[in-house]
Amino acid sequence: MKSIKTKYLIISCCILFIEITIAVFVNDQFIRPIFGDYLASILVFYLLATFLKNDLNKIAIISLLISYTIEFSQYFHILELFHLDKIKILKIILGNSFSWTDMLAYTLGIITVVLIHNYKK
Repeated sequence: MKSIKTKYLIISCCILFIEITIAVFVNDQFIRPIFGDYLASILVFYLLATFLKNDLNKIAIISLLISYTIEFSQYFHILELFHLDKIKILKIILGNSFSWTDMLAYTLGIITVVLIHNYKK
């Protein structure tokens, strides 16, 4: 049985709570659309780091690729193509409009975790 890294799981849960709080209570032009995406890439990183044994830099790259893939799926309207656009939770999780600003936010989020973890070495 693979070991779960409790520290990363706790961080993931905290970030998820913050993300849900932002989604429910914040409707502005910075926190929700930009900071939320920044946190989303960090959330992906810590979720993967919770369960994977890989080097954290590799997990960071995988996390960034996942974030980019989700963003590009918005560009190509994947939910509509597969007739899944009526499923509200998918629209919330995957979003529905492509933005280069989102790509920058994801990148900055991953750079942040890479700097944090490489600084600790």
